[in-house]
Amino acid sequence: MSAEARLAELKLELPTPPKPVATYVPMTRVGNLVYVSGHGPLKVDGTYITGVVGTDLTEAEGIEAARVTGLAILATLKAQLGSLDKVTRLIKTLGMVNTAPTFYRHPFVINGYSDLMVDVFGEAGKGARSAVGMGPLPNNISVEIEAIFEVAD
Repeated sequence: MSAEARLAELKLELPTPPKPVATYVPMTRVGNLVYVSGHGPLKVDGTYITGVVGTDLTEAEGIEAARVTGLAILATLKAQLGSLDKVTRLIKTLGMVNTAPTFYRHPFVINGYSDLMVDVFGEAGKGARSAVGMGPLPNNISVEIEAIFEVAD
């Protein structure tokens, strides 16, 4: 089943692709690789999930923030490529979690994103990954994720 068909089957709604807030582009293509800039948990209503996981948000809320961030990345991919069906596989993800100093479950939070990628792209949605805790993220967003995908025309 294609990624676009999976998206419809799962009844996933993508937000309007986020616009850069500084001097960068949302995605850059080099050959058959696309480098997606850091995205935050942008909801369909245009607001972001904010707060520190482990203080302001529970782990479950952090997982949801990572999933919502994945939807924002999918929105950018679709807008830039024309179709998610052009994605052949996820190569690498860097997941950053805005966490309290005593919160150590960053990989479990970023699973919210990773599980979504598998839901949409199947086994091709599994890639190499890093998940780290960070001091404050821009505008106090709960999660920021950047990724590299392989694409075909």
